[in-house]
Amino acid sequence: MGQHEVLTPAGLAARPLLFASGENAYIADRVVRTWISPDGADAAWADRVVAALEPGQRAVGALSFESGAPGILHQVEGEERALVSPGTAPVDREWRVREFPTAAEYADMVRSALEQIEAGSLHKVVLGRCLDVVSEPPLDPADVIDRLLTTRPGRYVFSVPLTEGDSPGPLLVGASPELLVRRAGEVIECTPLAGSVPRSADPAEDAQRGARLLSSAKDLAEHAFVVDAIVHALKDVCVDVEAPASPELMRTDTVWHLASPVRARLAAGVEGPSALRLAQLLHPTPAVGGVPLEAAQATIAALEGDLRNYFAGCVGWVDGSGDGEFAVTIRAAVIDGERLRLFAGAGIVAGSDPASEVRETGAKLATMARVTGLP
Repeated sequence: MGQHEVLTPAGLAARPLLFASGENAYIADRVVRTWISPDGADAAWADRVVAALEPGQRAVGALSFESGAPGILHQVEGEERALVSPGTAPVDREWRVREFPTAAEYADMVRSALEQIEAGSLHKVVLGRCLDVVSEPPLDPADVIDRLLTTRPGRYVFSVPLTEGDSPGPLLVGASPELLVRRAGEVIECTPLAGSVPRSADPAEDAQRGARLLSSAKDLAEHAFVVDAIVHALKDVCVDVEAPASPELMRTDTVWHLASPVRARLAAGVEGPSALRLAQLLHPTPAVGGVPLEAAQATIAALEGDLRNYFAGCVGWVDGSGDGEFAVTIRAAVIDGERLRLFAGAGIVAGSDPASEVRETGAKLATMARVTGLP
């Protein structure tokens, strides 16, 4: 296909697997094979995937939230393309929406986590909530993908089937603002996000919210947990690990984030870990889990139940040389027939306010709700 050929929604429906970073998208024309690790995507599994790829070949897929949890990668044939989206016409739909936990229940979850933090068993935990949506007529995944590419609410747009083969099944879609890890030769880059606040439609108030976030002791502490964990993990496998002394502001359409670009380098002449192995090494960061990790995961399981699966995991690609790029699976949805599930989380630390965390998760859910056409 030509570099500037328009991919219509019908064209995207025929190629439901993509990962976009910046202006270009890698579109898979054909899935050659699929690796599924139902019992845990461990290091050996990741190494087998990369070893099976010839030079120039690429695998695109996702890892689920829990460390060592299931993963799926598709070896694909495709190429990077600049996409020109024609846009989609609105469709009148009827929606049935279930929020769980409810706002009140989520506030109670935050209070429970704050009690554990005060008791000293936790420093930080990320708690999430969902919207389950049934639409009539059912959503067309191609329409959602097209709107994601048109509006770009996050830098990393993705669409990954969560099943093998061509049979219909759940599709993970989204537009993440957060780079987990990128490897290009010896160069390693991460851009963790932690600490956020909903944006305002009023420009003056919006600017003030960003400024307050940048000076918020509570949010700066939450952010430091994430950066410290990433730097510590990278020092085990990299040299010249560099992180900024203080974060910068990053904005999406609905949220201000604190962001810290982290750079590192693999030692020259050493076959370092692939991008997929680096993703496993770093994930889950405190940006989606917490500190200490084991205690945070136990709290998440106890308070959330079985919400996450591939939400708050990571999604991206790796090639036969070990290079690749993975984003954190936030601002995401799973489409499965007429059903759609959205997920968003917020980091809870000492000083968190339950009502504020409800508003923050609501703002994050709004990103994907808007893309799917929910009023």
